[in-house]
Amino acid sequence: QVQLVESGGGLVQAGGSLGLSCAASGRTFSRKAMGWFRPAPGKEREFVAAVSWSGSNTYYTDSVKGRFTISRDNAKNTVYLQMNSLKPEETAVYYCAARNGVFLPASMTVSDYDYWGQGTQVTVSS
Repeated sequence: QVQLVESGGGLVQAGGSLGLSCAASGRTFSRKAMGWFRPAPGKEREFVAAVSWSGSNTYYTDSVKGRFTISRDNAKNTVYLQMNSLKPEETAVYYCAARNGVFLPASMTVSDYDYWGQGTQVTVSS
């Protein structure tokens, strides 16, 4: 079992930055791919970014490439999402997720993730 707790959300002006953290419990964190997701119109959640279990591979949805950076520190059981140049339309609850199984590749598919945090609110004002 993996428990995930997000933090770092808040209110920021358009063009500003926020850094999210996701602290994980469990001994298998370092062997699990991790992702960040947010709700989207017509979808329960959409993919934002993912990182492989080793941290060597990262993936982003097109709209955040060049502005968001996902990273992880396996020694601290934590995954991060640095968000720069934020836009008002990116206001959402951001969820951290862990894939079931170990040593699986990172995925952009919501259903590949079995463990979810409670989410952290990000509000971008115009």
